Amino acid sequence: MKKTIWVLFALFSLQAVVAQQGVVLTGIVKGKAESPLLGATVLLEGTEYVTTTDENGVFKFEQVVPKTYNLTVSFDGYETQTVFNVIVKSAGNAELTINLVESAQELTEVVIKRSKLKRSKETPLSIQSLSAVEIANYPGSNNDVVRVAQSLPGISPSPGGFRNDLIIRGGAPNETVYYLDGMEIPTINHFSTQGSSGGPVGILNVSFIDDVTLSTSAFGSQYDNPLSGVLQFKQRTGSATSYKTNFRLSASEAAATFEGPLFKGNKEKSNTTFLASVRRSYLQFLFEFIGLPIRPNYWDYQYKINHKIDAYNDISLIGVGSIDEFSLEASNDLTPSERAVLEQSPYIEQRSNAIGLTWKRRFKNNLGNAQTTISNNYFKNSFVNYEDTVNREGIIFSNEAEEIETKMRQEFTYYFDKVKVTTGFNGQFSSYNNNTIDSNTGTYSTSIDFFKYGFFANASSSFFDDRVDFSAGFRFDDDTFLDRVSLLETFSPRVALSVKLGQGYRFNASVGSYYKILPYTILGFRDQNGELANKNGNYTNSTHYVAGFEKAIGEASKLTVEGFYKKYRDYPVSLEDGVSLANKGGGFEVLGNEAIATNGRGRTYGAEVMFQQKFVKNFFAIASYTFFYSEFSGVANQYLPSVWDSRHLFSLTAGYKFKKNWEVSLRNRFAGRTPYVPVDQQQTLAAYPEIILDYNALGTRKLGVFNQLDVRVDKKWNFKKVALDVFVDFENLLAQRIPQIPQFGLLRDENDAVVSPRQLIQVDNSNNTIIPTVGLVLDF
Repeated sequence: MKKTIWVLFALFSLQAVVAQQGVVLTGIVKGKAESPLLGATVLLEGTEYVTTTDENGVFKFEQVVPKTYNLTVSFDGYETQTVFNVIVKSAGNAELTINLVESAQELTEVVIKRSKLKRSKETPLSIQSLSAVEIANYPGSNNDVVRVAQSLPGISPSPGGFRNDLIIRGGAPNETVYYLDGMEIPTINHFSTQGSSGGPVGILNVSFIDDVTLSTSAFGSQYDNPLSGVLQFKQRTGSATSYKTNFRLSASEAAATFEGPLFKGNKEKSNTTFLASVRRSYLQFLFEFIGLPIRPNYWDYQYKINHKIDAYNDISLIGVGSIDEFSLEASNDLTPSERAVLEQSPYIEQRSNAIGLTWKRRFKNNLGNAQTTISNNYFKNSFVNYEDTVNREGIIFSNEAEEIETKMRQEFTYYFDKVKVTTGFNGQFSSYNNNTIDSNTGTYSTSIDFFKYGFFANASSSFFDDRVDFSAGFRFDDDTFLDRVSLLETFSPRVALSVKLGQGYRFNASVGSYYKILPYTILGFRDQNGELANKNGNYTNSTHYVAGFEKAIGEASKLTVEGFYKKYRDYPVSLEDGVSLANKGGGFEVLGNEAIATNGRGRTYGAEVMFQQKFVKNFFAIASYTFFYSEFSGVANQYLPSVWDSRHLFSLTAGYKFKKNWEVSLRNRFAGRTPYVPVDQQQTLAAYPEIILDYNALGTRKLGVFNQLDVRVDKKWNFKKVALDVFVDFENLLAQRIPQIPQFGLLRDENDAVVSPRQLIQVDNSNNTIIPTVGLVLDF
């Protein structure tokens, strides 16, 4: 006991010594066309530190005491911006990048007494951003970037709350697109649902992320295929001066991240940097130890190499990928629910890889810039259900598929006085191969390839001394595969307006039409005659109408009220089950491997209230409430509540930072009663272990309410050249019963033998367990 006390005393004493010594904090400030700004004023709030940027836009503070700060940047002709919640550590500090936005108003003092929250002219509403610090310390997220995004306003939790599906304002999980540094990445989760996008664990490493932005309406015209959301991940660049290592350890995985300069020689800074990581799961060992029958096993990797050619040109090579294996193994003394999981779960093997090369070019007159991205996405999925899962005998369903995309995106941005114009094009070559064995519908093989291309443009400006922001844009899309689609038919215009009303109020509105091509699983499906059954399908269309008011409360808080209406047409409808595919894709399955008709309709509409408080006086919070309806039509062309129609969504995330680097944060999510598709017990008994759902009963039954509180406690130490964060995370701290879709299995006797004749019974799959997690983050 005495030794422990002395060790703790030594830790705190050493921390105090390092805190007195201080560390270096650096960053770069950029303006129009991402040009470096000379002479920008940078203030570290709460201190006497004030400096200006040099000719390269770089600022530097020395002897900064490790703690959390807000950093404010101002420059004549630009809006003052504050970077909130900047954590300064004794090791592992990343260089900050601050991009200022032009303003018609002249600055008269370093800190202007107005809202410091960022605002976009192109997407003035229904948009949220999270910094790297906010993501890394999120309670209940286990450092999962996608799971953090689930807590943003208007996002429904997945059934059971354990998957990373982004269900935005009543839309389906596959209605969101994902971009990493401007490169589209279709697969962002381990054990991803093919044809959709969700999965239980995210692939991206939080140590790479600079910030995350989610748009739930008013999407930029440069993004193709969104129906409900665009999630953008911006990565930071590796250190140009020294080598650094970040190590993360949690209850389910371990990750190591390395960064530093390449070819530095005797120079102070290198023009070439690298950032690389690898992550390994050990859930399979944990589940084996406690006797569970599932064995999820995964690796993932991520890298970024950046080279600064000169003052106007940068080139980056980025990549991310995963290796996934989901297997099953019989254990002794299985509960009825665990036995049902063993008998009904699939074997999954997946490989994914995305790699891209981006060239960023800034025009020498600072009147614009260009970005060219060439990328390749690869996804291979092996998904098999067996009659006998233990011995892998008797195939019920088998899907062996491969998706390959090669893409090019060219984007130009020009600045004409107060007008910003963005234009460009994108093209891709897609290849899809699939072999399917279905004990119910038969066997088929397919191999297709085609080109897809699009053109886009957008213009935005401010008028009347920045009181009115206006943006308008459009895009066209077409491909060489679908028979009924043409370039003009996919014309998708969008406009956005933001008006300053005085006293901190703004009125925001947007209208936009968006198109999405059908998933490869639908495009490549062949009927019993070997014909491509869905070649005459259409692109799915959604039109968003959004309007609301925003009130700035002080410099770091705001309150928003929005009403929204999403109208869908040409939504794919399952000809076999008679329902919209919007009701599928939220589980371990293959979405869309069937004949469809693109004549479905849909509508989601409601209102949303949100309050946001950025980090001020050691406190931050974001709270939102959404009331909505979500309805889609099936073969009968009648609207029915979707399986995402919970009507009520509430989310609260808050945190407080105490003295001596103690932090407490919490997240509470609530969703109302959600419809589900019940099991057809008679057909399931005949087909068991295959589960047959009764889609005719959709909307007749609902799950209980979802309510989950997660709390995280962090303690940080700053030693000499080493920073340590130890955290304890409690998921479902109040031990609330998490609603689960009813689960069925076969009746067994006391010897675990199936009773004859077979009988189907409902098993208890309730979950009200508190899940504690202990982890650490080490920087050196």
